[in-house]
Amino acid sequence: MSSRSGELMDQGLDFFTSIVIRLGDDDWERPTPCAGWTARDLLGHLASSVRVGMSMMQGRPPTWPDAPRPGDLVEGDPAGFWRGTVGQARDVLRNADLTRAMQTPLGRTVADALAIPVIDLYVHAWDLGAAAGIDVEIPADVIDFAHAYIDPLPDEVMRGDNRAFGPQTRVPAGATATQRFLAWTGRRLPQ
Repeated sequence: MSSRSGELMDQGLDFFTSIVIRLGDDDWERPTPCAGWTARDLLGHLASSVRVGMSMMQGRPPTWPDAPRPGDLVEGDPAGFWRGTVGQARDVLRNADLTRAMQTPLGRTVADALAIPVIDLYVHAWDLGAAAGIDVEIPADVIDFAHAYIDPLPDEVMRGDNRAFGPQTRVPAGATATQRFLAWTGRRLPQ
């Protein structure tokens, strides 16, 4: 899965960007499916997640910024802020040794450690799209990638307060693959 993490991160940066550029100025204050977060908060959180991934790729201990709200981390125009984050991430990814040893609950390499930031790019693209009324379908290979990393782990490692995912929710009748995946991540979907 090593090289797959890098590929999906690179593609995920574009995937998330494709939603960011569709939002207007007023959309950034809209609520998202992430409780208590606006689209701006979600953007600040995701940029932090990507920066944690950059730290891991550079061999530095990851740290989360301390801000009252994740949206406070977004400086200036949200789309411009995101483009700057993408440029930095691509520079780091281009030179990263994803096979370097790193012990994490997800595996033993930097590539394994990147699984959560990679998954975040796609899931939060859906969240951002939902805030602005944009339909987002998550690619099947991303869904498979997420299941490969997360399914082997016990729920107490990945699900609950301050964890990557909430408890799995009910899947609506006739759900798409994306809807089934989102329910698996803990998103509440209309029934």
